[in-house]
Amino acid sequence: MTIDLSPHHIDPPVLLAPMAGITDVPFRRIVAQFGAGLVVSEMVASGEMLTTKPSVRAKARADMSLDQPSSVQLAGRAPEPMAQAARMVAQMGAKIIDINMGCPAKKVTGGASGSALMRDPDHALRLVDAVVAAVDVPVTLKMRLGWCDDSRNAADIAKLAENAGVRMIVIHGRTRMQFYKGQADWAAIREIVDAVSIPVVANGDIVDARSAAQALQDSGAAGVMVGRGAQGAPWRLAQIAHAIYGAPAPVIPQGAALVDLISAHYDEILRFYGSDVGLRLARKHLGWYCDELGAPLRAEMMRSQTPEATFALIRAAFGERSAA
Repeated sequence: MTIDLSPHHIDPPVLLAPMAGITDVPFRRIVAQFGAGLVVSEMVASGEMLTTKPSVRAKARADMSLDQPSSVQLAGRAPEPMAQAARMVAQMGAKIIDINMGCPAKKVTGGASGSALMRDPDHALRLVDAVVAAVDVPVTLKMRLGWCDDSRNAADIAKLAENAGVRMIVIHGRTRMQFYKGQADWAAIREIVDAVSIPVVANGDIVDARSAAQALQDSGAAGVMVGRGAQGAPWRLAQIAHAIYGAPAPVIPQGAALVDLISAHYDEILRFYGSDVGLRLARKHLGWYCDELGAPLRAEMMRSQTPEATFALIRAAFGERSAA
C-alpha cells in the first residue's frame, strides 16, 4: 500500500512522527536507512525560522542524502510568517511541508499555535490557505481529535483543509486537553477517515507491529505514524512495515554491529551540533538505547563528560548485547 502525494509516494505508509528535540537530521537519517516511508522534522516555529539563527535553520534542514522525500513541520499563528517560512524550507530542499495543529504543549498553545488553532477553525484555515498558496510542494496537516471532548472538530477541519489543498492528514487519537494521558482513541480517527477523500494517517501509542495493526483496524487509516516507539529502536518502523506491508525485514544489529550503529549515531550528533552541545543532546538517545536493549552502564553514560569516554562506554555496554 502506498500513499500518493504526487510527485512523491510514501511507501511503506509507516511514518516517523515529528518530535521536538528528537527527530533531528541525525535521527531522521538513521530511521530512514532502516526503512520508513517518510521521516518528518521536529517542529519549527515559523517566526523563528525567519530569523538568522543557525540552530533554527538546522531543524528545518532537509537531508538530501535520503532516498525518500523529506518533510518539514512548521508551526505558527499568523498566515504570512507561515507562508514565508514555507517558501524558505521548500527552497532549502523540503519535499513536503507539514502544518502543526496538534502540539499540546502550553508554551505552544499559549502563543495560539499548535492545537490551539483547532479552537478557531476559520483562522486555522487562513494559515492553511497561506501555506498551500506559497509553495508548489505537497502540504500536509497534523492535528488532534479536537481541543477537548466537548469540541471534537477534527472531521470538520479536515474537510476544510482538504478543500484548501492539503494532501494528507495525520490524526493523533487524543484531544489537546488529554495531552498524552490515557490511551489514544484510534476508533475515533475513523470519523475523519470517512469525512475526507485524502489519506488519513493514525498516530498515538503506536509502538510496535501489534499496536500498528490494531490502530489500522480500528481507524481505517491509510497508514501509521510512530513516535516514541522509535526511541532507542530506529529499526522499529521497518519492523512494522515488514510485519504489516511485507516490506523487507530490517537487519537489526547485534554485538559489534550494534556498537558501530550507536557509535555512528553518536558521532553524527557530535558533528551536527558540535562537541559541547552534542555531548549533552546525545544523552537522551543513549539512554533510550540502554532502556530498549537492557544494556548496563546507563548511569555512567549519562554522566560522561567527553566523547572518548562515551565511545568507550558504548563499546562496554553494547558490545555483547543482542537486540530484542
